[in-house]
Amino acid sequence: MPATNRSTSDRGNFVFTSESVTEGHPDKIADQVSDAILDAILAKEAALQAQGYVAPNGVPANVDNVRCACETLVTTGTVIVAGEIRTQAYVDVQQIARDTIRRIGYDRAKYGFDCDTCGVMNLIHEQSPDIAQGVDESFETQSGATTDPIDLIGAGDQGMMFGYASNETSTLMPMPHYLASRLAERLAEVRHDGTLDYLRPDGKTQVTVRYEDGKPAGVDTIVVSTQHAAEIEDMGIIKNDMIKHVIAPVMDAEGIDWRDADIYVNPTGRFVVGGPMGDTGLTGRKIIVDTYGGMGRHGGGAFSGKDCTKVDRSAAYAARWVAKNVVAAGLADRCEIELAYAIGVSKPLSVMVDTFGTAHVDEDRIVEAINKTFDLRPGAIIRDLDLRRPIYEKTAAYGHFGRNDPDFTWEKTDRVDELRALCGMSA
Repeated sequence: MPATNRSTSDRGNFVFTSESVTEGHPDKIADQVSDAILDAILAKEAALQAQGYVAPNGVPANVDNVRCACETLVTTGTVIVAGEIRTQAYVDVQQIARDTIRRIGYDRAKYGFDCDTCGVMNLIHEQSPDIAQGVDESFETQSGATTDPIDLIGAGDQGMMFGYASNETSTLMPMPHYLASRLAERLAEVRHDGTLDYLRPDGKTQVTVRYEDGKPAGVDTIVVSTQHAAEIEDMGIIKNDMIKHVIAPVMDAEGIDWRDADIYVNPTGRFVVGGPMGDTGLTGRKIIVDTYGGMGRHGGGAFSGKDCTKVDRSAAYAARWVAKNVVAAGLADRCEIELAYAIGVSKPLSVMVDTFGTAHVDEDRIVEAINKTFDLRPGAIIRDLDLRRPIYEKTAAYGHFGRNDPDFTWEKTDRVDELRALCGMSA
């Protein structure tokens, strides 16, 4: 489906707020358990395939055939894992859940959750054959419309997915979300390395950025809420430590003038009861934290626990890849891509491009360049971004986008030269 454009003007002067959460937040525990199970299945299936393993039912191991939609719920003393999975591999779901929770830091009862004593219930079952038939062999292939092997894979679900990029940060992410994510990451770092040994795994961060003429002009407000040991009763100690060890290092590294910002640390007071004891966690309940902090739109589909045939995940990654390359190429200051799919159909139903009035070349040329540069069929996305690898657990905390990690292939700006050439811009 050819891309189309819908441009809107920039927004001028405003403030915008985004939040993030640490890996110990209940919803993020659930996301990480789901993605750890997906990673284990992909790794085990690939190993079996390399060994030439054939299951008793005569089906050979093949990582291309893995299907996973894994959901996790965590609450006081309990983890429930459910979903639909197809694999020839056996993975120990209970042990994976416990190991993930241990890595996060819930390894003793006084933290309110203990990886070794919590109950873990496995309710996983096989994928529906009605869904599988359209994903294994797309509508186009079944109808005889194509013999292209890339068309063999149909979209794992219907829906729309968005990708976004902005030149306001070095990673081409919106500044409020980028800063909130880095604060949450730093909050976990000073807990893990013992800098602040009274911290506990649960935590949230929030940043409000002031925009003038559509560009970031300053940080107005910073909020940090962190779980802590019961013996720490002076909130002033926590606030001073957060400023010294979390806020200042992150903001100074980014060159942000933050010292006139309003700073709130644990504004309700004590935060001792946290994690699954304080709040139930569910896979997929932090989709705005996972993406652009609300600055870019979201189609509604969660990422974690889903294999790459689920376009909720793979197409959202591809949309970010397209948008980031457009901005990195200097074709626009901001870019949002919307993709839409029908379950079992390979070709996207629609591709929309919005540069919000920030394009530096004719928008029709950008649209034409995208159509010529990117193949957005699920099979092509999986191939070009190399998505059948066990890389997903680390995406499940601190954002799926805007991180400098070679496994995050959707962050590559490898199509910049081609886009610039097609738009008539010099290298």
